[in-house]
Amino acid sequence: VLSGCISNKIVAGTIEEDYIILPLVDFVEAKYPDKKRSYVIIQNDILKYPICVFRFSETEYEALWMQCSHQGSQLQVFGDKLQCPAHGSEFTNKGHVQNGPADRALRKFPVYIEFDFLKISLKKPV
Repeated sequence: VLSGCISNKIVAGTIEEDYIILPLVDFVEAKYPDKKRSYVIIQNDILKYPICVFRFSETEYEALWMQCSHQGSQLQVFGDKLQCPAHGSEFTNKGHVQNGPADRALRKFPVYIEFDFLKISLKKPV
């Protein structure tokens, strides 16, 4: 659940070649157009796990694979962190381990801004 009154936003994104294309407008809350979401979750049938894209500013985004680095469970988003329902590992919105038993950061994807879209590279994880 997000901080405040803004709810989760789950989107499919468009997959083109090795990229997921995400309109920046997906970060705008329809009920509160002056407020921007701090994250959106991309779920697509092609992806084994969702990708959470955190927004830090108009030009800074982080795309994180929502698979726990401990034993592979799907993570859940709570505000500005990701949590594993299986064993309680917690990760920051930058993918760093905050609490174990996980001892490795989450897989990240390069994010590029082109016009009014984010391009998330599926080919080159960081």
